[in-house]
Amino acid sequence: MLDIVKKTMLTGIGMALLAKDEMEELAREVVEKGKMTEQDGKNFLNELQKRYEDVQGKLEERVERSVKDILKKMDVVTGEELKAIKKEIRELKKAINKDAETA
Repeated sequence: MLDIVKKTMLTGIGMALLAKDEMEELAREVVEKGKMTEQDGKNFLNELQKRYEDVQGKLEERVERSVKDILKKMDVVTGEELKAIKKEIRELKKAINKDAETA
């Protein structure tokens, strides 16, 4: 199941990267056809890059939330939860050993 989630996530990111490449190609074509000055083309690409980075960040956050939700629904223990359980077990062992020594 995690494999499916991972593949879905990577597909979404791949699509976002493809869209970025297509937008850059479109900007180059517009500049080449003279519909935009070279400076306007650079500005346009810079704006596209900024928007892409914003969208990419939002996409990553959305995917991360989705994965966490799916893992929670599947009742899968996260790394943080596992560390907390291990810490609690260590503390309980110490308490048991301490009680055994004083008895």
